[in-house]
Amino acid sequence: MKKIAVVLAGNGVYDGAEIHEATLTLLAIARQGAQYQCFAPDIKQAHVVNHLTGKEMQETRNVLVEAARIARGKIKPLSEYKATDFDAIIFPGGFGVAKNLCTFAFDGANCTVNKDVEKAIRTTVAAEKPIGALCISPVLIAKVLT
Repeated sequence: MKKIAVVLAGNGVYDGAEIHEATLTLLAIARQGAQYQCFAPDIKQAHVVNHLTGKEMQETRNVLVEAARIARGKIKPLSEYKATDFDAIIFPGGFGVAKNLCTFAFDGANCTVNKDVEKAIRTTVAAEKPIGALCISPVLIAKVLT
C-alpha cells in the first residue's frame, strides 16, 4: 500500500492550511487505497487571523496544534519526516504556506523556507520521490530547488 506524507501549514485559509484543499487531498489519497500521514512544523504561527472578519487577532497559536484539527490528531512534527518511509509528499495550499512554511507573504522572492520544510523537500528529491504542491505551495519547491 502506498504511503503519502501530507504537510499542513496550520488550519484556516488566511493563516494556515486551506481546509478544503487539505481535506480533499486526504480524501483523494484514501479513495485511491493509499495511506497518509500528516505532518506540520512545531512552530508558532506568523500571526492569527479571525476568519469571520479577516482581521488579525492578538493571540498566538502553534502550527502543529492547529493542523491537528484537520488531521483529527493523527499528525507528527515535520522534524520526524523521513522520505524513505513514504512514496510521495504533498503540500496543500492556504496562506499559511506563505506565512508559516516560508516567508513569501512578507518577503516575496527573497523569502526563507522553514528548515524542516526545506529538509523534507531536499530529502524527498534525493530519494527520487514525487512532490505534490497545491495553490501557493509550489513557491516552496521553487525556492528550495533554485
